[in-house]
Amino acid sequence: MKDEARQVSTAVKIRGLLPSLSRAEQRVGTIIVDEAATAAAMTITELAKRANTSETTVIRFCRAIGVSGYPELRLRLAAEAGRVQQDEGAQEAVGSDISLSDDLGQVVKTIAYADARAVEDTAAQLDLDALGRVIAAIAGARRIDIYGVGASAFVAQDFQQKLHRIGLTAYAWSDLHLALTSAALLGEGDVAIGISHTGTTVDTMEAFAEAGRHGATTVALTNFPKSPITRVADLVLTTAARETTFRSGAMASRLAQLTVVDCVFVGVAQRTYDRTKAALEATRDAVRSRRTKSDRGRW
Repeated sequence: MKDEARQVSTAVKIRGLLPSLSRAEQRVGTIIVDEAATAAAMTITELAKRANTSETTVIRFCRAIGVSGYPELRLRLAAEAGRVQQDEGAQEAVGSDISLSDDLGQVVKTIAYADARAVEDTAAQLDLDALGRVIAAIAGARRIDIYGVGASAFVAQDFQQKLHRIGLTAYAWSDLHLALTSAALLGEGDVAIGISHTGTTVDTMEAFAEAGRHGATTVALTNFPKSPITRVADLVLTTAARETTFRSGAMASRLAQLTVVDCVFVGVAQRTYDRTKAALEATRDAVRSRRTKSDRGRW
């Protein structure tokens, strides 16, 4: 049971499920995500009309997101709107989209808000049971392969560097041919991690599925819990990022992914404390001479 600090907002949950819904249900969900407080005051008839759909579709939408019906959805939205109004940080509304008319100050504020929310929402919705199972699998793995292309490739490289530095055998692959050949050599006791914000990146999914066919434990890291990559995953970790205009696949999604990566890394480090401590000291000593003399004593 999640405590209040870890409650996931309805809007965050809906945003993650949107791609898996029908088009009519997506229209309902988009209105709720963009105007949660307004939607809480609407009757089911008003919401259906606003979304250009039927009341039956609204009911199906409610069931698809895991609530019993529209009355429960309205209660949730109203309660969450009340909490937001009490939040001192929400006194000045900041939109999630950047328009051509925004000045530089507004652009900075919007980006900072989106990035901070991505980290906070990701932490709130993270499945701790799945996280613990991923940590256990990686801590005991013979080898870890990490697949990611585009912006996710940078996250994969960061993850590989962290694991490698504490003495784990880990590789990050962004080239499909190299990823496939590496995946073909994995087996039971190995872990394959596929990182894809959308969960629809074909190159990542192909290497990921290949690793699974050879017996590796497969872990998907994606923003959408019902995206295609999750269908071939043993374990799924999700982020909760929403990109702003001009920034598709940019910083908010990467910060959210890096938040999960850090949670996994620290969990693994805790389980392998003695080995981790020795490895960190050895790697720190190895690069100490490459720092300026004034910094050597501080690092």
